[in-house]
Order: sequence, then structure tokens, then C-alpha cells
Amino acid sequence: MQQATTGHRGRKGDPLYGIQTILRAGEENLTAKQRARIERAIAARAEHEVVDLAWQCAQQLRAAYKQVDKTAGRAIAERIVATFPSCPIPEIARLGRTLRKWKEAFLAYFDTGATNGGTEAINGPIELHRRLARGSKNRSNYRLRMLLIGGGLNL
Repeated sequence: MQQATTGHRGRKGDPLYGIQTILRAGEENLTAKQRARIERAIAARAEHEVVDLAWQCAQQLRAAYKQVDKTAGRAIAERIVATFPSCPIPEIARLGRTLRKWKEAFLAYFDTGATNGGTEAINGPIELHRRLARGSKNRSNYRLRMLLIGGGLNL
């Protein structure tokens, strides 16, 4: 939106540029001063309403995962799957279509509470060291290297 309204990327003094880090925070963590800054930036131009709507959508998604009661979280997630695909913001609509395609897997979290977070957490360092190995041909050494960086090798 910054590029579309000003013709350049954010600069000091641009309303949206000044709130970009605040928009990444959860709504529950914002101070009154931060809320006021968001409101001023959104009110600066009519086109900024799109940013506000996208931020509200992000907060809805966060709220689904933050619910202590998984049933309440699932209800929010089902509403997200139903409404996001028809959002006028192309990025949110695309997210909605993706969530609709993955609806079963997306909603399964609220039934089981299981995620693949642990797998993804270890996959990052493994992929990094795989690239650093640069096509190592010795499978035994490669395996030892992966165990060493993964914490599964006790020396």
C-alpha cells in the first residue's frame, strides 16, 4: 500500500512506514499510544483502510491459535475459512483460498493440538548443513554430521 499511495517505499514521516513494526505485534500487546499511532496512520488516507482490514484479519488468525479452549479456536478458524476467500484484499483472499484447500489439515490442529513445529525446527539446521556439505559422497560421514548438528550424537 505504501508503494501504491506514495510511489516509493517507506520513508521517515510516511504514516504506514511509522507503524510497520507495531502492526506485527499482537493486538493484546499494544499500548494505548501504539493504538493511537495506528489509528492516526489509518486515518491519514482513505486507501489505508486496506491495511487496517488486513491487520484485523491477521489478528483473527492469531486469535484462533491463542484460544485456550480449542473448541473456541476451531470456531474462529472455521469462520476464517468461510470469510477470507471473499475478502476484497487480494493477499487475504489468496490466503483464504489456501486455507480452504488445506481446511482439513488446518482445522485438525484444533482437534489434536499437534503441529509439525518440532520437525520444521530441526529441518532448518539440517538443510543448512546439507548445503554446507556440498554434495558429500560419504554417507556415513554425512549421517554423523546430521546427528551432530541435530543433537543426537553424544560425544
